[in-house]
Amino acid sequence: MAPRGDGLLNHDLMPGEKGPQDACGVFGVWAPGEEVAKLAYFGLYALQHRGQESAGIATSNGEQILVYKDMGLVSQVFDETALNALTGHIAVGHCRYSTTGGVTWENAQPTLGATASGTVALGHNGNLTNSAELVNLVAERYGSQRRGELARGNTTDTALVTALFAGDADHTLEATALEVLPRLRGAFSLVFMDERTLYAARDPQGVRPLVLGRLDRGWVVASETPALDIVGASFVREVEPGELIAIDADGLRSQRFAPTERAGCVFEYVYLARPDTSINGRSVHAARVEMGRSLAREYPVDADLVIPVPESGTPAAVGYAAESGIPFGQGLTKNAYVGRTFIQPSDTLRQLGIRLKLNPLREVIRGKRLVVVDDSIVRGNTQRALIRMLREAGAAEVHVRISSPPVKWPCFYGIDFASRAELIANGLSPEEIGQSLGADSLGYISTEGMIAATEQPASQLCAACFTGRYPIELPPDDQLGKHLLEQAELPLGAPEDGLRSLSVSAGGAGALQHP
Repeated sequence: MAPRGDGLLNHDLMPGEKGPQDACGVFGVWAPGEEVAKLAYFGLYALQHRGQESAGIATSNGEQILVYKDMGLVSQVFDETALNALTGHIAVGHCRYSTTGGVTWENAQPTLGATASGTVALGHNGNLTNSAELVNLVAERYGSQRRGELARGNTTDTALVTALFAGDADHTLEATALEVLPRLRGAFSLVFMDERTLYAARDPQGVRPLVLGRLDRGWVVASETPALDIVGASFVREVEPGELIAIDADGLRSQRFAPTERAGCVFEYVYLARPDTSINGRSVHAARVEMGRSLAREYPVDADLVIPVPESGTPAAVGYAAESGIPFGQGLTKNAYVGRTFIQPSDTLRQLGIRLKLNPLREVIRGKRLVVVDDSIVRGNTQRALIRMLREAGAAEVHVRISSPPVKWPCFYGIDFASRAELIANGLSPEEIGQSLGADSLGYISTEGMIAATEQPASQLCAACFTGRYPIELPPDDQLGKHLLEQAELPLGAPEDGLRSLSVSAGGAGALQHP
């Protein structure tokens, strides 16, 4: 089944145009007496921007785990019948964009696996960089025959973690996690559970966000703070980098599995996170407005109107207008009901391109010198079509301002950019890019200006996609790649019927039943 988008990602404005794709969203809740499946549903709804390919929820009633997942948006996967069948007091939810493994039902999350004392259901946001090493570790510990999710055809790094969580006969899941987590490299914000306990863990660098919230009768963990808001949970704190949290009938407990070496993703502030999110104490909306102010100081221009490329360009455009004194206006109207279309347009419609999702307000922009603010440029095809459309609508000048530096390097920590060869900033200077786009001028914010807007120390941020400096060491090129686990020569044997090979225990028998 083809993935179906929600129409909110501003880079997917043209048929076939692929921009930076979001990391996944994770949600977990421990709340006896509450409808935890519905809490997870609304939590995932608030995180839908982080992944639109698949969605899933697992619940536990203390004795058995049920999992329901499918391809598509949260609102397409779940209905009242499905949610009512997911009973219990613990839930783990996930919405996915694939950064490791293909777009298949087998790769949807939460994943499910047998442990020494029961069953584990796991959701993962991020991307591991030592998957090849973990493949060998799985084979060494549990043999070359694929088991569980790996046997069922799951080709994600999340399936490897699930397999490693099997543990030994004398280990609890918590003890196994404390042994496995230090072996993982890369970005991981994990929310997982067994029949009785909810867990959350974050990599030592804290690349992807993960927060903890309090309900009247329980606890919530989620990728972003709006997911707490939507379920009525109060923000408590972030899950610390290198921390494992466990929540059960005895309350909440925290353990360290690694020292903190903070390197949070700066692109969360630029584009990935919702504007109403707070990351490490900084409002994302405020950071984006300040990026726009910095842009106005670094690249001023005489113009009549500042307009954003909706939606993620809006806060920076507000900041640019405020700092420059140039009026802010809405020069583009976006069709909020058009998602990512997989219907191939005819040649005539293809020529219209971007108009499927954006249309200019001619009476607003006609005869005006425009400053057009967007958050990033990847290939440049969308911006090129946008500038052409604005000129056809009567714009006198078009000056493009970008609230992030030129994207020149791939991300190995959970964002799926275009390949390095396809990134326009690798082949052209900013002046040449501006000419290629047909803009009268082009200005990117400086790396220093962008980082200053986040109010985080530069030493505690990852800006590798802009600088090429990766805070977590990368393995050789042949051990990286989205489809690494789909290679036939891996020492795990051939995939088989994973539903038969997944042996569950301690009340996990119902975990394989479709609710």
